[in-house]
Amino acid sequence: MQAPSRWIRTVATGLSVLTAALALAQDWPQWRGGNRDGKVAGFKVPATWPTALTQKWKVTVGAGDATPALVGDRLYVSARQGDAEVALCLSAADGKELWRDTCAAPPAAGPAGSHAGPRSSPAVADGKVVTLGLNGVLSCLDAATGKVVWRKDPFPKVTPKFYTAMSPLIVDGLCVAHLGGPGNGALMALDLASGEIKWQWTAEGPDYASPVVTTVGDSKQIVTLSEKSVVGIAVADGKLLWQLPFVPQGRSYNSATPVVDGATVIFAAAGRGFFAVKIERQGDAFVAKEVWKNPAVAVQFSSPVLKDGMLYGISDRSTLFCLNAQTGEAVWTDATPRGRGSFGSVLDAGAVMLALPSTSELLVFKPGTKEYSEIAKLKLADSPTYAHPVVAGNRIFMKDADALIMWLVE
Repeated sequence: MQAPSRWIRTVATGLSVLTAALALAQDWPQWRGGNRDGKVAGFKVPATWPTALTQKWKVTVGAGDATPALVGDRLYVSARQGDAEVALCLSAADGKELWRDTCAAPPAAGPAGSHAGPRSSPAVADGKVVTLGLNGVLSCLDAATGKVVWRKDPFPKVTPKFYTAMSPLIVDGLCVAHLGGPGNGALMALDLASGEIKWQWTAEGPDYASPVVTTVGDSKQIVTLSEKSVVGIAVADGKLLWQLPFVPQGRSYNSATPVVDGATVIFAAAGRGFFAVKIERQGDAFVAKEVWKNPAVAVQFSSPVLKDGMLYGISDRSTLFCLNAQTGEAVWTDATPRGRGSFGSVLDAGAVMLALPSTSELLVFKPGTKEYSEIAKLKLADSPTYAHPVVAGNRIFMKDADALIMWLVE
């Protein structure tokens, strides 16, 4: 009987490891997923798309446009309830609340008053959850209990005009956030465990874009759009490695997350179009050399996705597009406006592309085609949606005006 017992234990252990690996692969621990690039792991594409998805649960969580984070069987949500901002931990299976943290904070006012809640997505790593409030308060919570590990407000009452929108980044035990506002801000790295500031780049404050990480040679760099530039900052010490001017024009903003593909950085904004640069080392310094530009296509609030040498996104005219990422030339542009204000998200789900504009209609379309080729269109909410969806397996978690909904693709 010993051999069968050992065999059973071995199989059980293997299944546990496989289950854990599958859960990890499907985690969505931060803004735009595991690599902050809008790529979905393990999405189950149905043989035939249904006319409607199955709603598993819906829970009122509060106002806000922040994307939840998914790690294992837990969802981490940042929202506004009453006169406070809350961080919630929910069961991904049924939406039940496991813990909450409450932080008193004034709502958005003025032109941004219709979006009173936080927009910044939580970041989860090393047993910690980091949230960024509407007014620039950065909090680190214990992921298991919700207990406050540390809370910082480096630039009290200083934010961009429409409040904070960048989403924190966790890398190499550091929490990286661009805080403050125009002319008075800093890209800073704080020790995740203690909240101690390890370094700051203070030359420019934030606009609304979120940082990403890339490696050029042996140099790990944070790439982000600031209030007036595109910059590469060393993860290790905060040293400025390279910088390109990128000043907003008219009613445009530096909002979209840059796309990084090794040493290539692609960035865009309304009024200026798309640009691709290659980061090269020259001696002890780095330079950013232009590869291509396309002034005819641009994004405003939506971040594009790179798939198989093509860029997919929602333009500043609220239309879907596809560009050749090697040349910048348009492969196709769809003439149908999708909502207003160019809000929306695009995801690479493997065999299909997904888009969720502010119309709350999930669009499923084919990648790699010479024109927009729609497979399905599914209504997910009655209110407009501004948060990025989280897709894992056959589950779609989406935040509408005040609720978090779990949909099943069956």
